[in-house]
Amino acid sequence: MNNILIKFWNNPLYRFLLLFLTLFILFYYFNIFYMGITAPGNYYSQFLDDHLDYIRQFRILLIFLSSLIIKMLGYQVFTSETTLHVFNAGGINVVYSCLGFGVMSFFVAFVIAWPEKSIKEKLLFIPIGLILIQTLNIARFILVAILWRRSSMRGTLDHHTLFNIILYLILLAVIYFWINDHKPKESITGLKTKSFE
Repeated sequence: MNNILIKFWNNPLYRFLLLFLTLFILFYYFNIFYMGITAPGNYYSQFLDDHLDYIRQFRILLIFLSSLIIKMLGYQVFTSETTLHVFNAGGINVVYSCLGFGVMSFFVAFVIAWPEKSIKEKLLFIPIGLILIQTLNIARFILVAILWRRSSMRGTLDHHTLFNIILYLILLAVIYFWINDHKPKESITGLKTKSFE
């Protein structure tokens, strides 16, 4: 049994998959757990809710940045801690699933687990990717608040689904170019990665 585990761990592809899945599950479910203990109920922590509720503060920041840009576009905006409404256009109720913690967990877990990059490269790429994710998220908030109510797609396609498809395609393209950064080297599958030179 130990031999099988050692063989499994020594295979770079299996090691990557194990690290990626473990980190993703830890990041993803930690955020869900934290949201649970900062909401009144069974395991509620008043202290964390009052002083360390990063989820609420992050939502407030996203709504503020979105409303700032919408105001710069000439619209009248009304906000609360959880909502963003544009006068004579539309609005959104920003719930946990709108904040992007799932896709951020996926991205950070993938980058940390990827074996072919240095710690320095990972530390540089993680904030770039997170900023990209949230820039696209803010763009979604703005477009949904201004246009979605009048969109012909409103009844046929959920904006979360549309956003996730677009975001994951962009993110996969960015990750692809990060992995294949013009240097041919052995990949975790044992094959040479393509060079763009």
